[in-house]
Amino acid sequence: MQGSFETPGATSRGAVANTTYRPAFRGRRFGISTTHYLATMAGLKILEQGGNAVDAGVAVGIALNVVAPHLTTFGGVAPIMVYLAEKAQVLTVSGLGRWPRAATLGYYLKAYRGDLPEGIARTVVPAACDAWLTALENFGTMGFAEVVGPALELAAEGFIVYPRLEAAISAQAERLKGWPTSAQVFLPGGEVPRVGQVFRQPELARTFEALISAEGKGRRLGREAGIRAARDYFYRGPLAEEMVSFCREQGGLLSLEDLAEFSVKVEDPVMTDYRGCRVYACGPWCQGPVVAQTLNLLEGFDLKVLGHNTAEYLHVLVEALKLSFADREAYYGDPEFVKVPMDVLLSKNYAAGRCKLVRPDKAWAGLPPAGETGVEPGPEPVVKAGPAEADTSYVCVVDSKGNAFSATPSDPALSSPLVPGWGFSLSSRGSQSWLDPRHPSCLGPWKRPRLTPNPALALGPQGQIIPFGCPGGDGQTQAMVQVFVNLIDFGMNPQEAVEAPRVISLSFPNSFWPHAYYPGRLFVEGRIGADVRAGLLARGHEVVVWPDWTPAACAVCLIVAEPGLGRVEAGADPRRDSYAAGW
Repeated sequence: MQGSFETPGATSRGAVANTTYRPAFRGRRFGISTTHYLATMAGLKILEQGGNAVDAGVAVGIALNVVAPHLTTFGGVAPIMVYLAEKAQVLTVSGLGRWPRAATLGYYLKAYRGDLPEGIARTVVPAACDAWLTALENFGTMGFAEVVGPALELAAEGFIVYPRLEAAISAQAERLKGWPTSAQVFLPGGEVPRVGQVFRQPELARTFEALISAEGKGRRLGREAGIRAARDYFYRGPLAEEMVSFCREQGGLLSLEDLAEFSVKVEDPVMTDYRGCRVYACGPWCQGPVVAQTLNLLEGFDLKVLGHNTAEYLHVLVEALKLSFADREAYYGDPEFVKVPMDVLLSKNYAAGRCKLVRPDKAWAGLPPAGETGVEPGPEPVVKAGPAEADTSYVCVVDSKGNAFSATPSDPALSSPLVPGWGFSLSSRGSQSWLDPRHPSCLGPWKRPRLTPNPALALGPQGQIIPFGCPGGDGQTQAMVQVFVNLIDFGMNPQEAVEAPRVISLSFPNSFWPHAYYPGRLFVEGRIGADVRAGLLARGHEVVVWPDWTPAACAVCLIVAEPGLGRVEAGADPRRDSYAAGW
């Protein structure tokens, strides 16, 4: 693999050029990179206490539920990927909730007249708690009380408000005023918390303390039994009763049976090979396979010859992404309910045929046609306007033994009213369903929406372990592909790879309701020069210039570790509040 652990900019006289705004973190034992600096420190504490990558990753994920409530909540989603070094095995935890069994398409079409309104109407079963506890029970070494310690401290004692949090709460203040339980937490004294103030969440701390207490009662039968007791308190105990009661009062459909029957799944990932690397993604219940499909397409081009971030390269990249998104719209959905032809979609022969649709001098005006797979595709996309919702956080960890953790916790606590007295909101991920019965991700009883959060992990040809991912809705897979190509094809170190300017296309239906679709629109960060933008315009892209370092271009975190050599290198995206650390 090119570029890993090389010192960029070194000259024969020993001078080193500054190639990044932040230094890449370099260590010997372990590394961690997340989308918030306090969450990174939470994971570092666990690693220093002897926890493994999963212990630290779960600690970080729950800490992100506390310090980034505008991006993620303990009652939301948390898709996870783990690499178990001793077994050389990659597994996923499908931290995604299901629609209540009473949630039928007919009910929603009648009750909301073809709309999918914000708030409780979008509620699916909360999955994050189960995902954290399932990962901890099966792959961790510590108990819940140990890993939740940093998050409990941050919730009970508070943390200092930072600019992005103040801005997010301020932007949603009117919505929050309509939800008394949320206003009580996020608008203390009726005011938006300001930068520099201490922000506390005692109700969320109460949730953690209740689960710790339940774990303590069950732990006499062992670590795993204690974790299961904490889970049962959430999904089958008093907390479950209060969640359901509140949801029903607000007009939602969640039932005690839904919570009691729910469990996340531990399953194999999808995988492809890219220039000697094995790249793993979560299944088609999320958009993760877009990463693998796009890399298959890009493998058919000599990207180094095209040149990094030239008009020629960016055009090929965007057109390859469009081909993958066309298949995402046509085929991806909950594989328990729809047939998803993943074997076809991820085959190299299929990619070779699809590559022929990439025209070097002309962009597709919108989505290209979906590929022929032998499965009936979904409906043609409809052009429409609508808002794009910001969400999601990310964490990756590699420990000293080479175990790795990659997770994308999500569902903003500002998107649905908080459960009274408990400080978290119920997952609003139903917003990523369709109300068209022809669509593979159409709403249905006990069906999972197609999720945007999608952690990834790669294994390099010399034993490198590379977890990576980011927040950013439909931009996630686009940013992840660009960063991975920066690393592999263009020889960048992790920090260079995440800092390089990016493009993000909107030339496909947005995953969030009402599924806005802007054919041809391509956002380009301002650091990409005018000559390159002109070349993209000439090929038919509708180029819109973004400010430099815009958080809208996603915030990728990345680790490249070689445990056998005692080398760990990590990058953290300065577009948001990301930070990398380790030892």
